[in-house]
Amino acid sequence: MPKNSSMGRGMKVVFAVAARQEAGEPGATVADVAADLGRDRSQVSRGLKVADQEGFLIRGERRAYALHWGLYADAQAITEQRLRTDGLTALEGLVAATNEGCFLGVLQGDSTVTIGERVPAASRMIGSWIGRPYPAYCSDAGQALLWDASEQEVRTVFANTEFVRHGPNTPASVDDFIGRLEQARSRGYSVVDEEAEPGLFSIAVPVRDFRGEVVAALQVVGPKTRLAGRRTECAAAAVEWGRWLEAALRGESNNNEADQPVTENTGS
Repeated sequence: MPKNSSMGRGMKVVFAVAARQEAGEPGATVADVAADLGRDRSQVSRGLKVADQEGFLIRGERRAYALHWGLYADAQAITEQRLRTDGLTALEGLVAATNEGCFLGVLQGDSTVTIGERVPAASRMIGSWIGRPYPAYCSDAGQALLWDASEQEVRTVFANTEFVRHGPNTPASVDDFIGRLEQARSRGYSVVDEEAEPGLFSIAVPVRDFRGEVVAALQVVGPKTRLAGRRTECAAAAVEWGRWLEAALRGESNNNEADQPVTENTGS
C-alpha cells in the first residue's frame, strides 16, 4: 500500500486510535489524532469520519472515536484460526528442537483443553489429548495460561475447584498454586514436575495475541527421567517458538523458513 495513498492515510488514523486505546484511553478525539500524527486537523477529521462510515471506528461521548466492536470480533476469529494453523507450525518446530511431545492448550473455566499436538515419530503416546479437559491447577498448561492473571482472578477461577491429588507434587490449594505461579513468572516459564501424574515433567510458556492477552500455552511434555535434565534447553526452544507464534498471531510472520527460530535438536 503506498504510504501517501488515501487508504494508507485512512488506516493511519485508525491505527492512531488503536494506539490510544492500547495505552488505556477510552478513545481519541480529532485533536488527539492530529497531534499524534502531526497532521492538519481538517484532514484527520475527514479520515476519522470515513473510518466511522466504513465501520472501522465508532464515535462515542465527548466526540471521541474508538475501534468498532466488530473489529475485535473479526480479530478474535482470525486469532483462533491462526492458533490452529500457525500453532501447528510452532509445534512441529518445537518437536524438531526438543524431540519431545509438544502441545498447545487453552483455558476453559478451571480446566485446560488441548487444541494442538505434535509428537516425535518414535513416541509411544497412545491416543490423543485434543479436546480433552484437565484441571488447570495441575495441568501442563495451567500456570502459563494464568500467567497474567491477578491473585484475585486466580482465586475466582478456582473458587469452586476441589484440589484433587493427581501426582506426588499436585498443588494442595489455591495458595499453593499461586506460589508456584509466582516462581514460574520469575523463571520465565512454568515447570510442572509430577503435578499432573507420577513421572511426568513439562515446561510451558504463555502465548499472547494482538491485544497482548494470553490466549494459549505452548508446552513440552515428557518423562521426568529424560526431560528434567534438559529443562534449560527445552525451555529456551519453547520461548523462541512461543515468540514466533505470537508474531504470527499479530500478522508479523509469513511462515517462511527464514522467519522461524533456528534451534538445534537437544534430544538424545
